[in-house]
Amino acid sequence: MSTAERPSRRGAIELADPPYWDPFDPRFPDGDGEPMADNQTQYKWMVTIAEGLDDLFRDRLDVLVACDLLWYFDPTNPRRCVAPDVFVAFGRPRALRHSYKEWLEGHAPQVVFEIHSPSNTPAEMDRKLKLYDDRGVEEYYYYFPEEAAGRLDGWLCGPSGLEPIASTDGWTSPRLGVTFETPPADNALVLRRPDGEAFQHVQEIMEDRRAARRLARLERRRRKRAEELAREASERAERYAAILRQMGVEPDQP
Repeated sequence: MSTAERPSRRGAIELADPPYWDPFDPRFPDGDGEPMADNQTQYKWMVTIAEGLDDLFRDRLDVLVACDLLWYFDPTNPRRCVAPDVFVAFGRPRALRHSYKEWLEGHAPQVVFEIHSPSNTPAEMDRKLKLYDDRGVEEYYYYFPEEAAGRLDGWLCGPSGLEPIASTDGWTSPRLGVTFETPPADNALVLRRPDGEAFQHVQEIMEDRRAARRLARLERRRRKRAEELAREASERAERYAAILRQMGVEPDQP
């Protein structure tokens, strides 16, 4: 693993943790002029992974989950940056940012995800792999939602840097605690939380909520009808008892 560009905590600005304030620096803009995603499939997986991880660590104020956030790693050259589809930085405040400036944060993100799109070239992705290796990323995952059904490439930091994971099907991330399942089909990747619950896209979550609301309405109607039937039965019993009394017959006690 190259150590020429490894970040050092020496000189890193100590930040209040929390609160965290990231003032805008025009030398390091928020955007690079590129779209967040090349297509809807890529966007779907970026959001699914980012939102799933954000919820997984919702009680951790020291874990930052970012989606398509510019990561600057050279304070002298704003062109030296990258915008991973998703990254996770442990030990950094869970707060909004204009960008991730490594010299202020003190270290690189530990986990990075990239989602393949047709515009990605092998040369480009090789450069990203080398960059993540040089920066000290501990885990790197590259998912192919289409064209290579079920393919999830993974790398884990070892003695010689980022080393390929032999099989990611059933693999559990050491940092995230998330287990990956890679069925041999397009768009079929499953990420499971430590409790076994699978990550869901926001549309799936909203559909589950709509289904839950429908079930709740049906349950309210069922209870209301049951109450009406019970009230009608009670009223019939009272009328029957009144008739029996008029006939001089004492109704049986329930």
